[in-house]
Amino acid sequence: MDAARRRRWRVAGIAVLAHALAILAWQLIVDLGKVPPFILPSPLATLATLGRPNYDWWTNTAVTAVEIIGGFTLATILGVLLAMLFTWSRLGLALLMPLLITFNMIPKVALGPLVIVWMSYGIVTNIVIAFAIAFFPILLTTLRGLRETEPELLELVAALRATRWQIFTRIQLPGSLPYLFSGMKVGAVLAVAGAIVGEFIGSEAGLGYLMLQVQVRLDTAGMMMAVLLISAIGILLYGLVAALEALVVVRDARLG
Repeated sequence: MDAARRRRWRVAGIAVLAHALAILAWQLIVDLGKVPPFILPSPLATLATLGRPNYDWWTNTAVTAVEIIGGFTLATILGVLLAMLFTWSRLGLALLMPLLITFNMIPKVALGPLVIVWMSYGIVTNIVIAFAIAFFPILLTTLRGLRETEPELLELVAALRATRWQIFTRIQLPGSLPYLFSGMKVGAVLAVAGAIVGEFIGSEAGLGYLMLQVQVRLDTAGMMMAVLLISAIGILLYGLVAALEALVVVRDARLG
């Protein structure tokens, strides 16, 4: 096992230990402090809510996961495509970027009710809201990465009669990968927030929708379980992006 792999395993082990200690501290605070369950349920009481069939955890978790992953995927695809367009076309950058900046300044909580009016309730609506929140950071970081290529290197390969596509695939894209994955990590976090915002505004299923339902009954354990499942989806998505980054960026570095 090489040094880089050992370091990754060590970091993962420390992360697992930190979470285990946090859960233990949570349990001790509830037990020793005699905290009422409606204020802060214990981890065991929170976990016990998974056995309640009326919550339909599996369906609601699947709905939220589809919204998060769908919004994130759409944001990544369109963010990269627009970054490519802006790299190749200064006119496109001048025309579209001011509009995108203005759109990004609109609070998505305020935009949500309009999206619901246009598209009604449902998974697609929440995917759009998740996309709207996650899109801009991916676009900006990818665009910066593509434009960070040294001008001298571009002039050299142009003098060697390389095509625009060859310059992009062999030089600009590999050099922009660290920026792209940084934007994707931020986008993964924001996609989670976007999907839950959509479910809070208006939805018929999902963990955010479930939280609103159990809030009426002061079922804090159910709300905590929903929060933990939302976090688990986000952690899984973030971890997949980080694993892909390690695979792609490290491999390119070795080939280089």
